[in-house]
Amino acid sequence: MPDHKHGQAQGSGHAQRRAPRHGWAAQAGVFLAVAFVAAGLCGALQPATGLPPEVLQLTQLGPALAVAAVALLWPGRIRDRLAGTLPARGSGPAGRRVRPAAAGSRAALLLTPVLITALSAGGILLLSGSLPVTSPRALAHPLALLVTAQLLGACAEEIGWRCYLQPLLRTRFGPVTSSVLVGTVWGLWHVPVLAQEPAYAAGFLTATIAMSVILGLALERVRSNRLLLAGGFHTLVNLGMLFVTDETSPAAAPMLVLGAACLAAALPWIASARRPATAPDRITAPTAHGAR
Repeated sequence: MPDHKHGQAQGSGHAQRRAPRHGWAAQAGVFLAVAFVAAGLCGALQPATGLPPEVLQLTQLGPALAVAAVALLWPGRIRDRLAGTLPARGSGPAGRRVRPAAAGSRAALLLTPVLITALSAGGILLLSGSLPVTSPRALAHPLALLVTAQLLGACAEEIGWRCYLQPLLRTRFGPVTSSVLVGTVWGLWHVPVLAQEPAYAAGFLTATIAMSVILGLALERVRSNRLLLAGGFHTLVNLGMLFVTDETSPAAAPMLVLGAACLAAALPWIASARRPATAPDRITAPTAHGAR
């Protein structure tokens, strides 16, 4: 882990301007608390369900449950966040204009996991001289079931990370800063990773932050199919790790390679976002005084 609103009523804009400045922090706090606690509870329930974790990990439901909790507390605002609402004129905190995503960015986003997997495979080959490729025929479950379950799990996460938390933080921070924050939380949310040796955890956090920057920049100003794009990216990365790089390995080297591959794949997205826009931004949000 896949921004501005369209056609909102003027009254909604006034309501947002009257909202307390700490409103975004309260929403983020509730979301994060529920996401972490719900993931822990779902993980504890997993053995009782008999559902194989290699097919679907119930912890992935945590962010989706957190979005539901926020929707109950702030029903008037959840729609804007899930629609990918951008702050006024898509500016960063210093007012610098954000370059709109190119027309082919959606396809590029879904091709980026292929690049990450290829870079990871190449790095592992250089380090070890072999590649732990897993054949789909060696799996205990049908490939179609595995892919479907992976997509469902990824979407359960991404509705929280990229479809709610990212747009929420974008009301206060620029696209790269908000993406780094989401990526950091996303990485720390995988609590068991922190129990691994420091190098492994560092590689994993580098990977989540870099992938979050890719997703954040690619989904900037995208309002349709955001969840499928983010979930598709997430699923493809997970499948690449499963079939090519052996995600179950506790060794630090492969995870460090994955982190470096994700960072390398993020650099073109960052460079593209920093280029000045050649045409005025198309803004459909009715307000011009949103927090940056």
